[in-house]
Amino acid sequence: MKLTLSWLKEHLETDASLDEIVERLTSIGLEVESVDDKAALKPFVIAKVLTAEKHPDADKLRVLMVDTGDGKPPVQVVCGAPNARAGLVGAFAAPGAYIPGTGITLGVGKIRGVESRGMMCSERELELSDAHDGIIELPADAPVGTPYAHWAKLDDPVIEINLTPNHPDATGVHGIARDLAASGLGRLKAAPVEPIAGEGDCPVKLTIETPELCPGFALRLVRGVKNGPSPKWLQQRLIAIGLRPINALVDITNYITFDRGRPLHVFDAKKVAGNLVVRRAAEGEMVLALDGRPYTLTPDMCVIADDDGVESIAGIMGGEHSGCDENTTDVLIESALWAPLNIARTGRTLGIITDARYRFERGVDPEFMVPGLELATQMVLDLCGGVPTRTEVVGYAGHTPKIVSFPVSEVKRLTGLDVPKAESLDILTRLGFEPKGDGDVVDVIVPSWRPDVDGKADLVEEVMRIHGVDEIAPQPMANHEAVNGKILTTLQIRSRAAKRALAVRGMMEAVTWSFIPQKHAEVFGGGKPELKLVNPIAADMSDMRPSLLPGLIAAAQRNADRGFGDVALFEVSGTYEGDTPSDQRRIAAGVRRGTAKLDGAGRHWAGNAQPVGVFDAKADAIAALEACGAPVDKLQVEAGGPAWYHPGRSGVIKLGPKTVLGTFGEFHPKTLETLDVSGPLCGFEVFVDAIPEPKAKPTRTKPKLELSAFQAVKRDFAFVVDRGVEAGAIVRAATGADKKLIAGVSVFDIFEGASLGEGKKSVAIEVAIQPAERTLTDEDFEALAGRIVENVRKQTGGVLRG
Repeated sequence: MKLTLSWLKEHLETDASLDEIVERLTSIGLEVESVDDKAALKPFVIAKVLTAEKHPDADKLRVLMVDTGDGKPPVQVVCGAPNARAGLVGAFAAPGAYIPGTGITLGVGKIRGVESRGMMCSERELELSDAHDGIIELPADAPVGTPYAHWAKLDDPVIEINLTPNHPDATGVHGIARDLAASGLGRLKAAPVEPIAGEGDCPVKLTIETPELCPGFALRLVRGVKNGPSPKWLQQRLIAIGLRPINALVDITNYITFDRGRPLHVFDAKKVAGNLVVRRAAEGEMVLALDGRPYTLTPDMCVIADDDGVESIAGIMGGEHSGCDENTTDVLIESALWAPLNIARTGRTLGIITDARYRFERGVDPEFMVPGLELATQMVLDLCGGVPTRTEVVGYAGHTPKIVSFPVSEVKRLTGLDVPKAESLDILTRLGFEPKGDGDVVDVIVPSWRPDVDGKADLVEEVMRIHGVDEIAPQPMANHEAVNGKILTTLQIRSRAAKRALAVRGMMEAVTWSFIPQKHAEVFGGGKPELKLVNPIAADMSDMRPSLLPGLIAAAQRNADRGFGDVALFEVSGTYEGDTPSDQRRIAAGVRRGTAKLDGAGRHWAGNAQPVGVFDAKADAIAALEACGAPVDKLQVEAGGPAWYHPGRSGVIKLGPKTVLGTFGEFHPKTLETLDVSGPLCGFEVFVDAIPEPKAKPTRTKPKLELSAFQAVKRDFAFVVDRGVEAGAIVRAATGADKKLIAGVSVFDIFEGASLGEGKKSVAIEVAIQPAERTLTDEDFEALAGRIVENVRKQTGGVLRG
């Protein structure tokens, strides 16, 4: 929300300085985001052209001698403007001045051999308008040497406020002035809007077919208007807050939108066919809006239509067909009420952000619907002339104020501020509320311009912000005078550990949306109606995610589309799998794309890197589980996985027969096709919340770990097993032969051939043996080898390969 200081003072009688106003706005909850004191226009002064001679070496240039009013000799300026002439009074910029419209800092230069020591400026060069066909021409009596911005009243500071959604009343300058007056910084100028007696009924009638979307509509015709540029003061005010002046009728509606927080719309009456109707749009109905873009509408959207079709997207943007221009002579002025949620939903669906939508979706003052129309009518009559009809009001049944029960003691309980009851009620009264009663619990009538106030906590907030948030004394944290126990929860500890472990493996952390397209959710086991958003941010963010993988895969593809094909991303966050959004799981997930392996990626002199695959995803999943404290030595890996993985290149990680701790694998081609991604991709998900808590053990001093003084030995074994036996089963069997001596087991070769027999394979393992107490003898090694062979035979049916 932007406003100028002079605009504010039209509604607030105050002697406060700019700094005092800015400080007070922030202290009452209207946070000031920036203040533009128009310093960019300070270097420009009013100057007079004394002589204008033809440039000796250019037909279209003039050499001017300019009096800048500083008592010094005239300044020579080379100028190419067609209106440059002797006697002209304009805006001059000296060397060193920054020209905002061009982004250039002036210096002394030569133009076609003639020195130029400054510049006579156009309006576009000062960012006052788009006019650049000549330099600024001021009245002949404009005081030479005076700062141009001050003389033209362009040095009015602009204040920008970062509004919170719970202050719809502050979307207008009048509402901001009301809050400042309530805080004691001046007096509110609250002159009532006088109604205008029209001549005859409005010939254009209006029907409301959807009262649930439009609870009120006011309409009036003004005949015989003369529409042209709005007056300079109005143009300057709109330009100051970042709006482009269009014509008087449109500028009036924009002005009242910001002045009173009351959006309006004007129709060229001669372009309206028949009467108007407020209705739902038909499926696929089109409208060409004022921004020049066509929009396809749905029955969820509310429109204003005539006999020929849609003329306006209700509460958001008008149609180009019935817009007002310089040829408009009869104008229909509209002031209506719209359902805030429907306005928000329509605006998001169509991707339209307007000042009208910004206000209607927050809620406007229903009691100012008709006065807003009267105010606009008066401005039209003042600036454009014409004869108004009587106002036609349709559908509005009046405002029923909310009554909130307010226990005054809640101020102390919720804020810690000791505000006397009389002061609390006085603050509410100054803000427009009406307290009724004398007891400890007071009924408070909420004003029509505060639809955001629903309960006692809202009233406490009003008292707190006007009394002064800075009055709340900081309170130290309670000192327990003891060493605190564990602060982080188990899930928080595991999440941090998983993040560190995956980052160490060369993966980058990503934060993806919790909402994904419906078809993506369905591919990953989601798509339940209970987890579909009623009012999604966008059409492709309709469902709460059942998995982190869709977002990570999409992020990897976006990187690939921009030339970064080898990426490894991870995320530790929540997914939604139950029947309600509260049924969440804590997941650590990651994807690798291209050649983004742990040991490096991309091209190398020794040969190109291999693409990522199922074993890369498995290693990532095991690393995450280990970091989270899962008993990795007891995990079981089963082939296959959920449907979104490749059936032959995926796996499930279990702890026991029932507890699933994670899944991993390469993605199914149909999954990649549905997500519209390409390239080698693998991924994993680890269920952090499924890892069982370690059993509590009595606290005792652990022995210090020391390196063994005895030589480690490695022995190789090759076992012939059925083709369906997993290598992991052989590794576990060998490890279990003697857990004290065997330090590790790894697979280094797999062979299949006719010499082994049909349906057989050979799995070769390396066993690392680490003595701890003495050097092993040959007999010890033979006994250990026998135990390994016997254990593998019992658990897998494997026999030692001859």
